[in-house]
Amino acid sequence: MDFTIALAQIKPKLGCVADNCLMVRQAVERGIDEKADLVVFPELALTGYFLKDLVPDVALRLDAPEINALREFSRHISIAVGLVEASADYRFFNTSLYLEGGELRHVHRKVYLPTYGLFDEQRYLARGEHFRAFDSRFGRMGLLICEDMWHLSAPYILAMDGATTVICLSSSPGRGLTEDDSLGSTVAWQKLTSTTAMFFNCRVLYCNRVGYEDGVNFWGGSEVVAPSGAVTSRARILGEDFLIAGVDEGALRRERIFSPMMRDESLSITMNELRRIEQERGR
Repeated sequence: MDFTIALAQIKPKLGCVADNCLMVRQAVERGIDEKADLVVFPELALTGYFLKDLVPDVALRLDAPEINALREFSRHISIAVGLVEASADYRFFNTSLYLEGGELRHVHRKVYLPTYGLFDEQRYLARGEHFRAFDSRFGRMGLLICEDMWHLSAPYILAMDGATTVICLSSSPGRGLTEDDSLGSTVAWQKLTSTTAMFFNCRVLYCNRVGYEDGVNFWGGSEVVAPSGAVTSRARILGEDFLIAGVDEGALRRERIFSPMMRDESLSITMNELRRIEQERGR
């Protein structure tokens, strides 16, 4: 079905859960007012990114009042949002939630935690263990969180699990300059989202944050990418934005007929070869 997406390119405050929850609620209300069907927020929108030893202080249980408030809003608009999740056994996860129809429809815990360069996630967070597609009122979807997207197996698994829309929540810092003075991270992400959409004949909804934390700049540039790999809408670079865009079901149908990559993909060949590789490595 056709639907309208809102990408809330916000500037979360580091460690300020109450302020960030208010910011998210206001953006949800704006999405409702502007007749959007789904609003997507960045990675760790409720907490900020470079948390370090603040992680236990800002983590939320999935039955927390802040989450229950978003459940109620989801009766009017579907919501994808990022936070630090506190599990029952006192582990903490970089988690994205999909809420719809007053229910928590899907939980994705970030699998690939970057711990190199300026990133230090695995020191403070536990890793997730699954990539799973799920059913929504807009068809079958999958959630990824930032670094997950850089591992080709992640969107591949979601696509083979039936996802026609991949939602990626991100907190990508601006790094490097190209010869034309573009941010290197911006160029890399734009190539990645487009290539993912083309390889898997799927839509990619990418929501990145903006603002500064500890002198590090987040660049924004949230975008909607069609199954052809063409960018249909893109938010501002280096500034807050609230991008409203239409998602056309016909574009998915046309691309899967014109370029039937997923029709011809052989899961059995892939599985057989991966088992062979695993066995040979174990010798």
